[in-house]
Amino acid sequence: MKLKQVLQIGAAVMLTAAFVGAAQAQKVMRISHLNPENPFETHSGAMGAVFKSLVETASNGSIKVELYPNGQLGKDDEVIQMVRDGIVESSISSAGGVAVHYPLIGVFDVPFAFPNINTAHRVMDLGSPLGEKLAADINAKTGLKVIGLLDSGGFFAFTNSKKPIKTVDDMTGLRIRTMTLPTHEAMVSSMGGQPTALPWAEVYTALQTGVADGQMNPIPIIAFAKFDEVQKYLSVTNHVITPYVWFINQGFYDSLSDEEKSIVDWAAAVAVDAGRGISRIVEASDERGLPKLAQKMEVNAIPAAELARFAEAAQPAVEKLISDRFGAEGVEMLSVMKASIDAVK
Repeated sequence: MKLKQVLQIGAAVMLTAAFVGAAQAQKVMRISHLNPENPFETHSGAMGAVFKSLVETASNGSIKVELYPNGQLGKDDEVIQMVRDGIVESSISSAGGVAVHYPLIGVFDVPFAFPNINTAHRVMDLGSPLGEKLAADINAKTGLKVIGLLDSGGFFAFTNSKKPIKTVDDMTGLRIRTMTLPTHEAMVSSMGGQPTALPWAEVYTALQTGVADGQMNPIPIIAFAKFDEVQKYLSVTNHVITPYVWFINQGFYDSLSDEEKSIVDWAAAVAVDAGRGISRIVEASDERGLPKLAQKMEVNAIPAAELARFAEAAQPAVEKLISDRFGAEGVEMLSVMKASIDAVK
């Protein structure tokens, strides 16, 4: 064999080895969430798209991000367990799934606690006193690291197929689907409704078949879930706003270099901002928000005086549940939340 051929073969072997080494060094971060992947349709879709772009670019390919939307990997609480076990690296999870692993997430469910969306954004954030305390407590009790905290899409509204909800008395007897959250069940019960806890995957069919008369969710979620196909009335109550929590497996995070950790933290913060923004855009848009829903549904807003009656019925019930269930720990977390709200509203 000629020297030139030997050198060419040697160079090819070295190049192949370099590519193999690079592939082996690449870290894969799989992210699961419940919602559609379209970044212009849902907040978690937007978060995933922005995070993937930023991380893969800024890390020069050392971290690969794989997105698994629409609950492909399983129910929310099951995927969170996978993240705890290191089977999946990350999940953007609803309060219903989180509550199975960290029940104290229900502290956010005090009705009418947040006066507006700006206050909610500033309090429901990792940089707030409440966010810092919550993330540390979640890590201590579950081993999961929190890299993002935001609302689930905005304030909740009620929909149902029976009648418009104009007063708290109109809630009487309505079977309202809730997440498997005792706080949500207590909230609906205190208003006179019948809470019907169901997993997300079953909600549309339950509304379609009459297993549940109605449900409560933010406008963007009502829109992308196409509940206007199976619900006639939408009542804008803005009675509660619940969190989405973005988890990452602590062991995976610890395996990253300092530079990679910095990239993940920064990209997650930017992605959370993108998620909040897209929720507001969807909420207001003619194609996907309240104007679209109003084409098929009868929409009504409830006056402030009547909302005060809703709050009078529901707030004490939920606060009592938090106190009874979690004791001093729940009272303290609730106190931190109220202080955080008062500081920014």
